[in-house]
Amino acid sequence: MKDKIKKIMASVFMADEKTIADDIRQGDFEKWDSLQHLNLMVALEGHYHITFEPEEIMDMTDLEKIIRYVENKLNK
Repeated sequence: MKDKIKKIMASVFMADEKTIADDIRQGDFEKWDSLQHLNLMVALEGHYHITFEPEEIMDMTDLEKIIRYVENKLNK
């Protein structure tokens, strides 16, 4: 799942997939601004056919948290 999410992130951020580190965080990656964060959430929702709550979107600020939220949604 991590690799697929990293591919989605690279696509949304228009970045080389190699620049998406396993420990990527919103504040540490220049292309991950507030608008791109929302675009990422929409892309993840569309790809996995899930919906995030506003509180979840606000908390999904690093790859580890994103994976956790997506897995939780898929396992419901």
